Amino acid sequence: MIVTQDLQKHFGSKMAVSPLNLTIPEGTFYCFLGPNGAGKTTTIKMLTGLLKPSSGHALLGGIDIQKDPVGAKRLLGYVPDHPFLYDKLTGREFMRFVAGLYQITSAYYDEHCETLLEMFEVAHVADQLIEDYSHGMRQKLSFASCFLHHPRIVIVDEPWVGLDPKNIRFVKDFLKKKTREEGLTVFMSTHTLSIAEEVADRIGVINQGKLLFTGTVEEIKSVHQNPGSLEDVFLKLTGDSDGEEAAA
Repeated sequence: MIVTQDLQKHFGSKMAVSPLNLTIPEGTFYCFLGPNGAGKTTTIKMLTGLLKPSSGHALLGGIDIQKDPVGAKRLLGYVPDHPFLYDKLTGREFMRFVAGLYQITSAYYDEHCETLLEMFEVAHVADQLIEDYSHGMRQKLSFASCFLHHPRIVIVDEPWVGLDPKNIRFVKDFLKKKTREEGLTVFMSTHTLSIAEEVADRIGVINQGKLLFTGTVEEIKSVHQNPGSLEDVFLKLTGDSDGEEAAA
């Protein structure tokens, strides 16, 4: 469902992402781990079409996002770590705006919008201006709008920022259920290693733009003798102080 072929990005002489080759099947919950500045967000921006790669390709459902961005984005939902929302719209108006972007019919919108607002606990503020939302409320509205067009792939960048423990648990369980029951493919970047260890079908570890490992949690643990937790292995793989900060 997600394939990268020698995907690479450099900024001048700085190599942000070395040639990256990934194949993530449909229905996989893939967690992308790395210290600050490792290349996670750059990779995500290339996958979502927000950043043009220096070379290589990113395919979503077999569609090259650079060659057919509209076709690829019809399959895609994206939740960034700091969602950009229109402050002078209400939550419900923003949902209507997103529906227009994806050319969702009024009947489909009416059937699903309120359910999503209730599900992500923003229905009670849906008629308030977004400028009055807390960061957590913005994040929950971003999740609600992400699923409005029924995406087959969801990419999330550090989704837990601003969410309380109850909502972290809900989002985690919701995404996992979607992968198991509906074949949703999730690509998630996170510093919360305990959650990654709990939910991931496969894990990738990147550092200094290079993919160090990709495999299951058990496979990554087997790389080292007496590995302990995923956090222990992560720190050994990345081997620097930034890794300790990221895992905290």
